Amino acid sequence: MSQSYLSVRVNETDKKAFENFCNDVGMNVSVAINMFIKAVLQNNKLPFEVVGKKHFSTDLEEALAEAEEMRKHPEKYKSFSSVKELMEDLEK
Repeated sequence: MSQSYLSVRVNETDKKAFENFCNDVGMNVSVAINMFIKAVLQNNKLPFEVVGKKHFSTDLEEALAEAEEMRKHPEKYKSFSSVKELMEDLEK
């Protein structure tokens, strides 16, 4: 089977650490990358979980932003020491 080259850019520190890992487990980087490629092709998925940022509804995003604003600037908002005090204020 013919061979082809694959060029990948990677941080120098990560490259050295990965080379050291590969040496520690008795393989070279080329073998490790080929194992990764074979695992992807055999299972038709990445051999690890890829998780993105959680997306919330617009209402929840707005509520979270409001709560963060209240946390950062509590002096701008009323506070109550009891439910009774809150209810009295609401009934005004």
